[in-house]
Amino acid sequence: MPNAQDLDGDRNEVREILQELLKSQRLAVLATQRGGQPYCNLVAFAVTSDLKYVIFATPKRSQKYENMVRDRRISMLVDNRTGQDTDFQQAVATTIMGLAEDAPTRDSDHLVELYIRKHPRLKEFVSSDDCALMRMSVDVYRMVRRFQEVIEITPS
Repeated sequence: MPNAQDLDGDRNEVREILQELLKSQRLAVLATQRGGQPYCNLVAFAVTSDLKYVIFATPKRSQKYENMVRDRRISMLVDNRTGQDTDFQQAVATTIMGLAEDAPTRDSDHLVELYIRKHPRLKEFVSSDDCALMRMSVDVYRMVRRFQEVIEITPS
């Protein structure tokens, strides 16, 4: 599997494609697990400009939050499919793998602002006492394009 740094002259293009995908899409599929059983949910997300963190919010009383408290390892899937046959050649998807934690208090104002900028309708939700603002520390983005081309990108 090629790493973005190993792609001849393609590194910047790959990173731009990834950043555009993450900027243009508002929802991701979040995968947590409990006792070896995967559990998936749709979540609204935002990504820091350096690609090191993915920010999302969840009710503190949700199954996904409980799962993340028990096991911080999570993944997310973000894609731009349209439901058309052309997706096999044109759609781009990335699986993001990392560790989840409640957003550190020292960073919470900045992260809430980043999240609300992308999701203004969720301001009340993310500001409620029942909501946990989560920060995923990204280990790797595994991007798939052109149906079978898989590229790993690590945040810098």
